[in-house]
Amino acid sequence: MADVKLISLSKKFGGIYAVDHINMDIPDGKIIVFLGPSGCGKTTTLKMIAGLNTPTEGDILFNGRSIINIPAEKRNIGMVFQRYLLFPHMNVAQNVGFGLKVRNTDPIKIKEKVEEALKIVHLSGFERKFSTQLSGGEQQRVAIARALVINTSLLLMDEPLANLDTKLRTEMRSFILSLQRRLKITTIFVTHDQSEAITLADKIAIMFNGKIIQFDEPKTLFNHPISPEVADFLGATNILKGIVKSCQKNKCLIESELGETEVGQSIDFENGREVFFTIRPEHININSDKESKAKNTYVGKIKEVVYEGGSVRYYLNFGKSIVQVYDRSNKVLSREKYVSIYFDPEKVWIFPKNRKIM
Repeated sequence: MADVKLISLSKKFGGIYAVDHINMDIPDGKIIVFLGPSGCGKTTTLKMIAGLNTPTEGDILFNGRSIINIPAEKRNIGMVFQRYLLFPHMNVAQNVGFGLKVRNTDPIKIKEKVEEALKIVHLSGFERKFSTQLSGGEQQRVAIARALVINTSLLLMDEPLANLDTKLRTEMRSFILSLQRRLKITTIFVTHDQSEAITLADKIAIMFNGKIIQFDEPKTLFNHPISPEVADFLGATNILKGIVKSCQKNKCLIESELGETEVGQSIDFENGREVFFTIRPEHININSDKESKAKNTYVGKIKEVVYEGGSVRYYLNFGKSIVQVYDRSNKVLSREKYVSIYFDPEKVWIFPKNRKIM
């Protein structure tokens, strides 16, 4: 197993930082997810850890020891790519055992380890099949077995679910999570899919433009994003402007685009300061009854309705502001109808000072 530490890790391409002085502690036995848009530096970081890219600056420590000068094949790292890269002329057993073969492992030992690895990924009996005879999920599990068979102390996964359909992706998320929990292998997982990251991660590193913007547990990221950029990327589409009216302990009043908004947190902004705040669409209750005197209740007009099967997404007009509401209900309200919405003050999140909107 491995504790991994990144120290001011950087990579330049043509004078431009693809990864810009990132620092991170990755505890032994945890799943850490790098999450961000394409081109933000996620895969480049993964490749530096794997030894496939040489850092321009900084260091990488495994259990307190620098591995910068250790070649990739000696780092004891297993890696699963977006494309599984199975050898089409080899059967499953030969693919899984390839890493052991190049390490000159005894053939009897290879057979034992391959059987053990295939049992772990629930593919016992598939030894003689070829990749063309396997489904996408089965190919992925072969790739995972190949990474595990060398007794890896660190597992790196680069968008491994990207080529699977929605149903299979969901199944494989559960499989990877249960496998990691059982084996307790330190795992670094790269994705641009927010739901995938939240499902899998012990902690998530949000990356933009080569920098780690926020590194937190999924629940903290989801409810308490550090900036409008992070909130927007994680689907908090309701990012509104307001002006601080007053603050007391654990309660603030903001004059917002909706009206007066009560916030269940204390902030260090002075009265009269313009702020941004967010309320997630799924944290808003919608009601066709417009009569309510509860705090954070507002009346608006439904401009758009999107039926999504077991839920409905509404776009409501409040003057110049559009607010999204995600309602898990079979009841569908009609367009142009006036309705009231309500949200809990504890669910409202204000951004710290000096954070700008995108």
